[in-house]
Amino acid sequence: QVQLVESGGGLVQPGGSLRLSCAASGNIFSIYAMGWYRQAPGKQREFVAKITNSGYTDYANSVKGRFTISRDNAKNTVYLQMSSLKPEDTAVYYCNGGRIGSSDYWGQGTQVTVSS
Repeated sequence: QVQLVESGGGLVQPGGSLRLSCAASGNIFSIYAMGWYRQAPGKQREFVAKITNSGYTDYANSVKGRFTISRDNAKNTVYLQMSSLKPEDTAVYYCNGGRIGSSDYWGQGTQVTVSS
């Protein structure tokens, strides 16, 4: 089993920055990519960013140039550096552990609120 634990959410003003962390533990060898999704009130969960085991990264168009995903393999941790935050970035952010042929792993979520 795998556990994903997010941290780093909070309240930030528009234009500000936050860094989210996701620490993975357990049998992580089945995970081929780590990523972030978000879900705003009344909306479906949407893809934000991902990074594969080989270091390939991908971003949603809405966050390109503002968010950066990275990983520390020694710590089994993935980060999401968010800059130039906008009110529309407000959502619960979920860490995702992607697997091939099996259901993904999910964290419990961390709230990010962008408001003045």
